[in-house]
Amino acid sequence: MIAPSQKPLLILQTGHAPEPIRRAHDNFPQMFIRQGDIDAQQVVIVDLQAGERPLPPENYCGAIITGSRSMVTEHLAWSEEAADWVRLGMLQELPMFGACYGHQLMAYALGGEVDYHPQGIEVGTHEVSLTPDGHLDPLVSQLPAQFAANLIHLQTVITPPATAKVLAKTLHDPHQILRYGPNAISTQFHPEFSLAVMKTYLSWLGSIAEDDHVDFAHQAQQLSETPISRSLLLSFVGALGKRQALAG
Repeated sequence: MIAPSQKPLLILQTGHAPEPIRRAHDNFPQMFIRQGDIDAQQVVIVDLQAGERPLPPENYCGAIITGSRSMVTEHLAWSEEAADWVRLGMLQELPMFGACYGHQLMAYALGGEVDYHPQGIEVGTHEVSLTPDGHLDPLVSQLPAQFAANLIHLQTVITPPATAKVLAKTLHDPHQILRYGPNAISTQFHPEFSLAVMKTYLSWLGSIAEDDHVDFAHQAQQLSETPISRSLLLSFVGALGKRQALAG
């Protein structure tokens, strides 16, 4: 839990979960609050697509950047403004955690290349493996060498920023966790997605999919709980609480 503080945690909402997922599990910010064991009273949610904009980074104890059904390569106005905000946050060493779209947005903002993955969609519960840098990272090194994580993405970080460290990978995607500085990290996978959320997502995807190259029913059968990937989010939130206590 984040200790009471004058500075709230910012959740930059970059999109909305599809209606069937929202109906069953609420929206992306609420998933982070639930899976991150975050006190909702200590959170400010800013819905970028709705025209809301965050205050300057110094007004927050940290920031979480959500996933989205938009694409970073669309260069939407709100997304480009969010990239500028990320760059300001980095200058101030604000603790930041991005997932999926948030991961790609942070990488793009800091000089990386984002585009559609050459091998197409990565979806389901898959094994993530730490890299040598991951084993040395103060946060990620607390995780096992291999662990399960939930993924749904078409775009990816093709080339990380020159100053970033790659901390984990899957067979499909070599850039699953990136470290940008002492306080900024992002994941291509979704630590905020529970098993129940993934089951609903794959059921929905299977009902609308036009691509018969992906067997969503088979992927649904391979789903599992992902407590280790969730623990990375919990560790980030826990570190925020410790920083707050020291600052207070």
